[in-house]
Amino acid sequence: MPESFRTRRLRWMFDFFPAYRGTGARITYIASDLSEVRVKLPLSWRTRNYVGTIFGGSMYGAVDPIYMIMLIQRLGRGYIVWDKSASIRFRKPGKRTLFATFVISDAELDEIRAAAESGQSLDRVYHVDLVDAEGIVHASIEKTIYIRKKE
Repeated sequence: MPESFRTRRLRWMFDFFPAYRGTGARITYIASDLSEVRVKLPLSWRTRNYVGTIFGGSMYGAVDPIYMIMLIQRLGRGYIVWDKSASIRFRKPGKRTLFATFVISDAELDEIRAAAESGQSLDRVYHVDLVDAEGIVHASIEKTIYIRKKE
């Protein structure tokens, strides 16, 4: 699905937002319905750590806000969405550019809306991997997102 002007503008906003820009990552694609987001994290002077690999903080920071923002945008103003917890498992040193792809399907949104109708909060767990161009996993991230329908 191609980008729309709205999602292209959101991508540019990410690229210029100081906290996200500081991670060294760049959003390379946002689907027009925000069902998919792609991130690129290059090894550069900004992301390199003491031993010459990608700094773990840059790895985590590159993926941190994405699922929450996707859900906020896709669910709309009638829902409260917060990051609740996260964990990262470093599998290999990042010695080259890493990529992540985030996907939230329409079926997932339907499940969330149905579960939230009762007024109870719910926690959804999402997984994303930072991989190199060959698909080798360098870090695995798990995010728990809190969701509740507004009263």
